[in-house]
Amino acid sequence: MSEAVAPARRWWDAATLRSWAVDANDGIIATAGVLEGFAGAGAADHVLITAAAVATVAGALSLGGTKWAAAEREAQLLIVESEQERLATHPDDEIAELVAHYEAKGLDPELARRVAAELSAKDPLGAQLESEFGIDDVMTVGETIGIGVGAGIAFLIGAFIPFLLTVFVPHLEYWGILAAVVVSLVAVSLIAARAGHLSVRRTIVRSLIVGVGTTLISYLVGLFLF
Repeated sequence: MSEAVAPARRWWDAATLRSWAVDANDGIIATAGVLEGFAGAGAADHVLITAAAVATVAGALSLGGTKWAAAEREAQLLIVESEQERLATHPDDEIAELVAHYEAKGLDPELARRVAAELSAKDPLGAQLESEFGIDDVMTVGETIGIGVGAGIAFLIGAFIPFLLTVFVPHLEYWGILAAVVVSLVAVSLIAARAGHLSVRRTIVRSLIVGVGTTLISYLVGLFLF
């Protein structure tokens, strides 16, 4: 095992699906908030469409870029390098740490030493990374890119809901957009809650508080500033 830190997320697992659902929620809320702010200011239909398009594109690129830039690969590689050096210079200390780890897990000292010795004989670096940092595999370059691309696409999907409403129903009133946002947030929050094994009710309530609050405040800002 030559590379590895926090376990890398694999495509289509529950954590990834929940993350995408949260990103889609961000797209819905951010774009709807921009729209409501401009609507409160009395913007014309073509201005609303422009604002929605810009918010959709900028938000997707920003979120995707941020997720890609914040990926853990570099930190993981530094940890791998550090552990390799410590194994090369102080192998007995590393074995002692491994024994202490399994004793803390509840194994008796003799069994802990045997487990540590067997794991270290097979894959000393892997044993240290798993016990100290919870590392199974280092994040690959493809995964770091995929995290950014996935987040951007999820944001786009969410943002398209208020954007398409603006394009195809340009005269829709504030309450119509708000109703569409509520329905969308409920659907996406349901996916996020199921994927994360969270309380469906609490997840939906939190999303609605943030979503409805954001659109309402954005509308009032536009209304009072112009």
